[in-house]
Amino acid sequence: MASAAPLSPVPGQSGPAGPAGMERRAPPAPANEAGEERRPLIVKKVIVQDAGHHGGAWKVAYADFVTAMMAFFLLLWLLGATDDNQRKGLADYFTPTLVKMKEQSAGADGLLGGSSLTEVDSYPHAAGQTGTKALTIPRDATGGPREGAAPTSGVMRAQAVKEAVEEKLAATNALRRLANQVRVMKVPEGIRIDLVDDADFSMFSLGTTVLTPDAQLLLQAIAGALSSDASPMIVRGHTDALKWRPGVVANNWSLSAGRAEATRQALMRNGIGERRFSRIEGVADREPLIADNPADPRNRRMSILLLN
Repeated sequence: MASAAPLSPVPGQSGPAGPAGMERRAPPAPANEAGEERRPLIVKKVIVQDAGHHGGAWKVAYADFVTAMMAFFLLLWLLGATDDNQRKGLADYFTPTLVKMKEQSAGADGLLGGSSLTEVDSYPHAAGQTGTKALTIPRDATGGPREGAAPTSGVMRAQAVKEAVEEKLAATNALRRLANQVRVMKVPEGIRIDLVDDADFSMFSLGTTVLTPDAQLLLQAIAGALSSDASPMIVRGHTDALKWRPGVVANNWSLSAGRAEATRQALMRNGIGERRFSRIEGVADREPLIADNPADPRNRRMSILLLN
């Protein structure tokens, strides 16, 4: 039987350690048939920890979160650093283009590509597509009333008519008492003079076409104020919505037209030429001055319209 091998230090090799840092050598392998010593079989055990790519998904989520926050703060900055016009420009930049909207319109696959021969710009953002710049018009150019411009001829004419009527109404105490019944205003068709009834004044006797004495005096002053104006005029009669007594043949249509004719004749008697009257109209109670109360006496009025 072979004796045990002595203990000796073997640097650089692992094995069960003996006392004082010594390692125990394995016994020599037996020799083969050729007398050669067999080399020892060394088995190396490797433990692989499966780390892989686990735990990396949070990086993608965090990157998405940071991107979203950056976009959010960019939006807040844009809202705070721009005015209304700049924000509208940004909004128009991201709206669908004119070509895209035409392609999605009805009949876009037809001959005209969704358009018609007589159409106007009917798209929802017409202002943004045709320009938003205001057009500067010289003060002395012709046209309608403009902010900051000099008064137009229509405004000046209305003011002149109003002053002429006020001058005539201030001539006597009786006319001054009736001044509150007269209203002069500019309308698109020209200048309108309203002679308005109230609880204490009436142009006509109730339910008739007979002018009251105060109304005749008032129409005389109005005719004097309008004698220097050669423009054509329209006389329009208005009534309230009070019901007629049962059995009465007349109605508000015939009453308003008859009162307009009576007013026209009174103006002619006081110097207004017959050729100046373009027409007379009776509109009954269809155009009330006090819409909330059709029976209000102020809805009974005569309108004299001086045309442009």
